[in-house]
Amino acid sequence: MTTLDVLTIGHASYDITMRVDHHPGANEKMQAEAMRCVGGGPAANAAVAVRRLGGSSGFCGYLGWDVYGDANAREFVQEGVDLRWTVRGEAPTSVSAILAKPDGTRSVINFKRETPFLQPAALEPLPGFDARVLLFDGHEPLISPDIAGQARARGIPTVIDAGSVHQGTRALAPVVDYLVGSERFAFDWAGTDDADKALAILAGVAPNVVITRGSDGLIWAREGATGHVPAFNVDTVDSTGAGDAFHGAFAIGLARGMGWLELLRYASAVGALACTRLGARAGIPDTDAVRAFLDARAPATA
Repeated sequence: MTTLDVLTIGHASYDITMRVDHHPGANEKMQAEAMRCVGGGPAANAAVAVRRLGGSSGFCGYLGWDVYGDANAREFVQEGVDLRWTVRGEAPTSVSAILAKPDGTRSVINFKRETPFLQPAALEPLPGFDARVLLFDGHEPLISPDIAGQARARGIPTVIDAGSVHQGTRALAPVVDYLVGSERFAFDWAGTDDADKALAILAGVAPNVVITRGSDGLIWAREGATGHVPAFNVDTVDSTGAGDAFHGAFAIGLARGMGWLELLRYASAVGALACTRLGARAGIPDTDAVRAFLDARAPATA
């Protein structure tokens, strides 16, 4: 069996994204300026990002035998994502309705109430997960902690995309090698809105910590050191999926053995580029786009 660069474990949805000029008020009817319908979900988008960045990836999660699951599966096949660990069933695929605003922010309504968490019996044991890096989003809480623990025992680096505090991220944060969380997650976990204090608290949870802060860049802690990486300035169209792209880039960078600061800058560039088009998947760049973007921003040499 060929070793994958990255296996992502977690959530797939189908995204219906509309660009609007303002957030609708009570009882308001409005026309969208544009619409994009495409597969989504943190782990699913990260798997696509890894492929577009020249790596091999697989997705472990759930898709229903419905029109949204079929559409997701077709996109995965088109992108070259390995589906050997994708479980399909009669429960419906998760669906998200997204409103993208002029300032690049978005509002998301997700429906997955009828979609159950995967049970351990639905998957092969970990020896079937042959990957250089495992990336979790916490949305499969019944299978992920055990997989992460076994991966650590085998020396496979593990990463969590911690978007918010919930059952899965609570269980995974203390057992992964790289805790890469949003500012929202960090503040809620640490019980403070002071980013430096939150970073210090999370540094006691995981050996390598990154807190992403949107336009304020990111802060990190590892091996007793801390630092800051500023955000790249881009014309933001839609921030949906930017974090997913960041995490996919972070994971493939780990698989390639990038140095720490190079890795953070690389993932930041991918996340920034993902904001420049409508829809989570449309903005995920390929290797050439990232290289050109970083070359244009390389420091001048004497």
